[in-house]
Amino acid sequence: MKNLLLLMFTWWNGQTMGTRFYTWRFGKRVGEDELGNVYYEGGMSSYGLQKRWVIYKGYAEASAIPPGWHGWMHHRTDVPPSKEDYVAKDWQVGHRPNPTGSPQAYRPPGSLAVAGERPRVTGDYDAWTPGG
Repeated sequence: MKNLLLLMFTWWNGQTMGTRFYTWRFGKRVGEDELGNVYYEGGMSSYGLQKRWVIYKGYAEASAIPPGWHGWMHHRTDVPPSKEDYVAKDWQVGHRPNPTGSPQAYRPPGSLAVAGERPRVTGDYDAWTPGG
C-alpha cells in the first residue's frame, strides 16, 4: 500500500504513475548504472530526437547520473555506456549527494551557523548605525 501511495503522489521518489505507464508502453530498457538507476529510450521528442529518460533508484536527484550516462541522456553520444567499455576519466568524480540543509553543508567563515564569534569588520566597510 505504501509503494502504491508513493507512486501516485510523489514525483521525487522513483517514478510517477504516468512515467510508469509511458515506460511500459513505449520504453525500451537501455541499461543500468552502478547506482541502480535504469535508463530507457523510446518515442520521438518535438525536436525529432529519440526520447531518453531515467528512472532513479530511490530519491530523484539529477546529479546522481554518472558522467557516461549524462552524455548519452543529453544526446552527446548515440552509444550508451552499457554497450561500450566506458571508463570514466580520472578528473570525473563520483556522485556525492547535495549536502544543502544538512550538517555537512558548507558554511563560510562568519556565518551565523558556524560556532564561535564572528570576525570584526575590517577594511573600507563601516557598519550602519541609526542616527549616524
